[in-house]
Amino acid sequence: MAHLPPLIIDLALILAVAGITTLIFKRIHQPVVLGYVIAGFLVGPHVSLIPTVVDAEGIRIWSEIGVIFLLFSLGLEFSFKKLIKVGGAASVTALVGVTLMNGAGYLTGYLLGWGMMDSIFLGAILSISSTTIIMRAFDELGVRTKKFATLVVGVLVVQDFVAILLLVLLSTFAVSRQFAGYELLNQILKLLFFLILWFLAGIFFIPTFFKGARSLLNDETMLIVSIALCLLMVWLAVEVGFSAALGAFIMGSILAETTQAERIENLIKSVKNLFAAIFFISVGMMIDPGVLIEYSVSILIITAIIIVGMTLTITLGAILSGQSLQHSIQAGMSLAQIGEFSFIIALLGASLKVTNAFLYPIAVAASALTTFTTPFLIKSSGSVYAFLETHLPQRWIKGMNRYSTSSQQLSAFSEWKEIIRAYVVNSAIHSVLIGALIFFSEKFIKPFVSELLKDDLIGSITSIVLTLMLMIPFIWALSIRRIKRDAYANLWLNKKLNRGPLIAIEITRIALAVFLVSVLIDIYFSLSVAFFVAILSMAIATVLFNWKLQRFYERIEHLFLSNLNERERQRPVKQEITPWDAHLATFDVQSQFKHSGKQLKDLQLREKYGVNIALIERGAQSIVTPDRYERLYPGDKLSIIGTDDQLALMKDVFEDYPNSRREPEIQEDEITLQNYTITKDSRLYNQTIRNSGIRNDANALVVGFERNGQRILNPESSVYMQEGDIVWIVGVKQKLQTFFDNK
Repeated sequence: MAHLPPLIIDLALILAVAGITTLIFKRIHQPVVLGYVIAGFLVGPHVSLIPTVVDAEGIRIWSEIGVIFLLFSLGLEFSFKKLIKVGGAASVTALVGVTLMNGAGYLTGYLLGWGMMDSIFLGAILSISSTTIIMRAFDELGVRTKKFATLVVGVLVVQDFVAILLLVLLSTFAVSRQFAGYELLNQILKLLFFLILWFLAGIFFIPTFFKGARSLLNDETMLIVSIALCLLMVWLAVEVGFSAALGAFIMGSILAETTQAERIENLIKSVKNLFAAIFFISVGMMIDPGVLIEYSVSILIITAIIIVGMTLTITLGAILSGQSLQHSIQAGMSLAQIGEFSFIIALLGASLKVTNAFLYPIAVAASALTTFTTPFLIKSSGSVYAFLETHLPQRWIKGMNRYSTSSQQLSAFSEWKEIIRAYVVNSAIHSVLIGALIFFSEKFIKPFVSELLKDDLIGSITSIVLTLMLMIPFIWALSIRRIKRDAYANLWLNKKLNRGPLIAIEITRIALAVFLVSVLIDIYFSLSVAFFVAILSMAIATVLFNWKLQRFYERIEHLFLSNLNERERQRPVKQEITPWDAHLATFDVQSQFKHSGKQLKDLQLREKYGVNIALIERGAQSIVTPDRYERLYPGDKLSIIGTDDQLALMKDVFEDYPNSRREPEIQEDEITLQNYTITKDSRLYNQTIRNSGIRNDANALVVGFERNGQRILNPESSVYMQEGDIVWIVGVKQKLQTFFDNK
């Protein structure tokens, strides 16, 4: 009889038990993650009710693969561009919450008498909410169309990125066992260097590869290629001193920028679900009932810290970011739990043997308890706000509302802000590329050329020339290339105030380029020679090759930007285009939609519900601010502006379609919200909204109207616009600018 390896028997056991527990948890409407953890607890070494796992080491290896695929999947949903465009409110809210919860966790561990490493890891564990649990709770409670849900999604995006940074910093700190400022700074700079390098290289090469091999990439080959790219990045990350989880997350975020992102996400879903299940089962296997009983008081204290602390810190962060008190409280109570990233951070401490054995099961138990409380907290958040509104001093409520209103006003356009942001990004990107070429020269070009030519001097000169040929386009872009020409020219015209700072910026750019070239030359010759050659080589390149370099660099840049923005070109983009308490929600027109084929004027959505349709997505076609004669068809995606109450009423239109509501993705801003104050010189003065030409000429939509402090959301088209009125308009930025320029 053939011998069956223990690992196969163990897999049969854990998956059978996991299948039963997840069916039970599905039945009682609880996250299946908890079912996996309980299944692991039942088959683990600490419980003898049923057969237990024999090959624990094999399961541990499978769980590490599970972490890789879990982080790869999170990266596919993440996207660095989504992080950049997530908005200041979500960023401020998340950073305030993470910072304060790290401090609260450390203080809690200290007061409980734990060691420094346990307290530090506890702070990190308590600072990251669970995306999986929150999204499931939102779906079950039907609150995805609420405005606070948009804020919560943005906070989760920022928290995911912060969690990755924490994994790197905690790994470094765990090894050194001390707060070495230089070492931590070195790790942060190293992380930023490789993040930028990998992102640039990935966006430059991977979409190009996908386009070239499009005819060969069926579902099977696409799955294999995607997993191969993921594991290659995992190997590369480990080789340069980072974790496997970071490498998986980075590759996922790179692929998230390609046009194949949704396809890869669907293909990888089953693989991710299998290995992630094994990971969460392995989490449950490490739970010791004796530890839970011994530390039951600590578990209850930490659970209370999560619920109360996360609610308060997120609420505070949201208020500071300019959100209303109601939405701040709702966001805070929605995020009061921990989940998958907390497990990974706890596992990191255990695997590095820098935390005690009790921390891991405590984190899992606290996560389980807060998972059960999450739906109740979300449902009760409205009641909590109503209670505070009636019991807090009215001057506090009015003060917070005034602060929220003023914070949400659009800030004035700043050419200096545009210039500084562009130059910082330009310097960071090209410094990283030049640094990577210097590293490549030292590790590969120099040994190869020296071995080939058998002469150190000639080999060094040849190596420098070859490296400089590769570096020159990026040196030119770093030090000479003109950025944001129009804004730069406008600032230069103001001689008294702007020319000095602009000259200083140019000198800094050139000095940075000279320094980087000097670093290259210093590898082969002395520093004095390096400085001289650096200046000479830059001068020669500028004089002789400026025009050719510009053409060559523009081709490189065009390919990169084309790859980066190709996904957005295939779908409309929208972001923060709503005033006051209104927000944007997206509804899908299902095949059973009873109003299919009807014109918008027949549906009377604004008249019945007070909402406006800002966008219709129909395949590759985007209809911005559609007119009243546009029809709706199955498969259309509608982006609708309204308040929470108005959008809730839209269920009357989309009833019987529980999966029809989607939250819009946070993407690069194309459709924009702008406010205009009417003057006597304005082309809108003394015009009705209907006759002003805003819809017909600018293809835009008036969504808000203010007069003498009175606000009207989605006003009637017969309203006249008078001097001093403030009009809020949604439309494509370029068309709006053209409309108001042509008076």
